[in-house]
Amino acid sequence: MSTFEKLAFMASDKPEAQMSRDRLIERYGNCDAGEADAIIALGGDGFLLGTLHRHMALVQRGLPIYGMNRGTIGFLMNSYNEDNLLERLNNAQPAIINPLRMTAEAPGGTFEFLAMNEVALLRQTRQTAHIQINIDGRVRLERLIADGIMVATPAGSTAYNLSAHGPVLPLGADILALTPISAFRPRRWRGALIKRTAKVEFEVIDPGKRPISATADDKEVRNVTHVKVAVADDINLTLLFDEGQELDEKILREQFAT
Repeated sequence: MSTFEKLAFMASDKPEAQMSRDRLIERYGNCDAGEADAIIALGGDGFLLGTLHRHMALVQRGLPIYGMNRGTIGFLMNSYNEDNLLERLNNAQPAIINPLRMTAEAPGGTFEFLAMNEVALLRQTRQTAHIQINIDGRVRLERLIADGIMVATPAGSTAYNLSAHGPVLPLGADILALTPISAFRPRRWRGALIKRTAKVEFEVIDPGKRPISATADDKEVRNVTHVKVAVADDINLTLLFDEGQELDEKILREQFAT
C-alpha cells in the first residue's frame, strides 16, 4: 500500500508551474499541508527553499518535501513527470538536512533564522566589509576585508558558495565551508573547512561606516553588528529524491562538472 496518499501541491508564480499544479491536482487530488503525507513543490530551487521555510513547523515534525523542476537549474529538484508520481514517492530516497541557525544582532534587536544553504554576510554600501572571525571562542582572523563571507552546508555548497569559489562538500561530510566573498585582505586567503560542530561568530568592525547585512537563505537582517552561526542538530528536514538522482550523487557529479 502507498505510504503517500495525501499530497499538498504548491507551485511558484511561473505559468508553467501553475499549469503543472493544476494538471497534477486533477490526477492526484490535493489537500492542506497540515493533512498531507508530503508536499510537492513545483518550481526552482528558490521556490523549494521558500516552501521549506513557510512550512518549517510541519517539516520539522517529519513532513517531507518532494520537488519537481519547473524552474531553471533545479539542483534540489527532481525531474518533472506527471506519470507514476505515487510510485516515485514510495521509491524516493530521503536526504536528511540539518540547517544552520543564524543569530544576528542589529539595532532593531536580535533575530534568529534557519538556512539550509548558507548564512552570508554582505556589505551594504560601496565600503568594503571589515569582519573579525571567531571559531569556538577563539579569534582566527582579526580582520577580513572583503565584500563578505559565508558559512555553507554540504547541501548548499554547490550554490552561492561554489560561485564564490568555495569547495563542494559531500553530503555526509562532517564539515562546513567558510568562504570569503571577493577577499581583498588577506589577499590569498581562500577560506577554511571547519567542523560541523563549530560555533562561528562574526564581529562587524566599524558597522556605522561599513554597514553589513546578514542573510540566512532568503531571510535578511540589515545593519548587523554581531552574527553567530551553528548547525541546528535539533532540527531534521527531509527532502525526497528519485532513485539514481539522490542529493549526494548530485553533489558528487558537480565535483566533476566541466
